[in-house]
Amino acid sequence: MEFSVLLFNSMVELTADSLDLLFHALADGTRRSIIKRIASKSLSVSEIARPFRMSLAAVSKHLKVLERAGLIRREKQGTTYLMSLNAEALLSAEEWLAHYRQYWEGRLDALQNLLEKEQ
Repeated sequence: MEFSVLLFNSMVELTADSLDLLFHALADGTRRSIIKRIASKSLSVSEIARPFRMSLAAVSKHLKVLERAGLIRREKQGTTYLMSLNAEALLSAEEWLAHYRQYWEGRLDALQNLLEKEQ
């Protein structure tokens, strides 16, 4: 019994840690822009960096945060690394948010009912 409780607590902590990494990565506008750029095709670090007014080192730091969160994949092609989106990583955030969707949908339904009564 004690072992299963410890195992469950470890799973909760791992999930919380991965969600923390994910939401931290998504909290930055530059990183969200990078995700948007690589959503449709793989890009090299220099291609990703091109529209941003920052050094390659700064872009690389953003990429490392995204990689740690599992949001991007790095693939070596010759001497170049290509970055691509790992959209599956967003599923855990979607699942977490889905739990709370019932609360805001309920409030929107209540607002709609109130507005219809006023008319």
